[in-house]
Amino acid sequence: MIVQSFGGVEGVTGSCHLITVDHMKILVDCGMFQGLDEEKNYEPFGFNPKDIDYLILTHAHIDHCGRIPLLVKQGFKGKIISTKATYHVARIMLLDASKVMQEEYKVNYKKALRKGKPEEAKPPLYDEDDVFYAMEFFKVFLDYNQKYKLSKNVEIVFRNAGHILGSAYVEITVKEDGKIKKVIFSGDLGTDDKLVIKQLDYPKSADVLFIESTYGNRNHKPLEETIKEFKKAITDSFKDGGNIVIPTFALERAQEILFILRKMYDNGELPPCKIFLDSPLAISATKLFLQYPEYLSNDVVEYLKKGKNPFVFPWVYFTESVEASKKINDIESGAIILAGSGMCNGGRVKHHLKHNLWRENSSVIFVGYQAKGTLGRQIVDGAKTVKIYGEEIAVKAKIYTINGFSAHADQKTLLKFIKSIKNLQSLFLIHGEVEVMNIFKEKILQETNLKPHVVKERELIYII
Repeated sequence: MIVQSFGGVEGVTGSCHLITVDHMKILVDCGMFQGLDEEKNYEPFGFNPKDIDYLILTHAHIDHCGRIPLLVKQGFKGKIISTKATYHVARIMLLDASKVMQEEYKVNYKKALRKGKPEEAKPPLYDEDDVFYAMEFFKVFLDYNQKYKLSKNVEIVFRNAGHILGSAYVEITVKEDGKIKKVIFSGDLGTDDKLVIKQLDYPKSADVLFIESTYGNRNHKPLEETIKEFKKAITDSFKDGGNIVIPTFALERAQEILFILRKMYDNGELPPCKIFLDSPLAISATKLFLQYPEYLSNDVVEYLKKGKNPFVFPWVYFTESVEASKKINDIESGAIILAGSGMCNGGRVKHHLKHNLWRENSSVIFVGYQAKGTLGRQIVDGAKTVKIYGEEIAVKAKIYTINGFSAHADQKTLLKFIKSIKNLQSLFLIHGEVEVMNIFKEKILQETNLKPHVVKERELIYII
């Protein structure tokens, strides 16, 4: 068995791991590169997509599924294996990605044309039709703990990764040269305390583990403390009489915030207001959550059992159309606006910031990580003015940063995951920044007898 990684190593995007075993070629994930690495999306895969027999998809974040339509365009004819929920989430995520790429291309093409260099505008990796065609290759849908044979000598099973709706880590059991080996690919792992979906299931045994290490260098603030901080930000903000803008990631974070607001409403903690979920992608994702009660937390299921919608109540409005979104900006006070993108580098949230950021009685509550170079990061870092659509906007609104929400396991949870595995012989670190992985490696050396290896791009790893 040979493993070679073509993304999701020496960085946190573009996850793509190729396994050669039993005369088969199997991919685990096929994600898009993002941020500073996005130019890599235009480079060759490093293998022939026509040769791939199976693609195992751990979950539907774009950095794990975003290049699937490109893989199909370049000749993939194998079977894609996922949970049913992951299939549905991937569909809306990929359609949204194709739309965003199309819009970016139109803008970039106009700029390039004005420079007299139209060739500088790179075309989208794929379009909507490519997404619809790629979805036809999702052939096998597995529940958690359901075994499936890829061949006589290779069997897989998904376990609940507790990361996002439908997310899984995959256990691959291989019979080779008279030996049996169990190899785990973690995908992305969640936390022990989940608001909306079930928390992760820990593995019992394996010989080899490839584990993500996004937050291998730190621990998160306790969820209970984070929720308390968020509630205070909401109630304090409304004392000033303005609006609240919450830049929100469409998948999971939006649903978590709606669920907290729902509980505040039920407990009489929420001041009278109008709550707008102003994101077509988040609206689609929220509807999907209700289709999969078996993946949801006990707290959410209790609401469903009582016939209550955990995400929708009398003060909540879904604004799908552009016209409805624009009307929100006529409201001067008493509105909570949840809109994407989560880092404010695109989407409808920029319009709401433009209308509210300069107002002293309004607030912006950040509930997710803000990467360097994004508009969100500028605001969090204390910029006095920012540019939005070419206009200079003063930052006079109150700014809150709530850091405890995270879909990713922290160092403590990752260590717990590793230690839960009996008879683990080999440990490989993937999906993390190099500096973070080196810190995590030292922590593992201190607390276990394992010798973790930080995987390099295209390095050949032989599992014997």
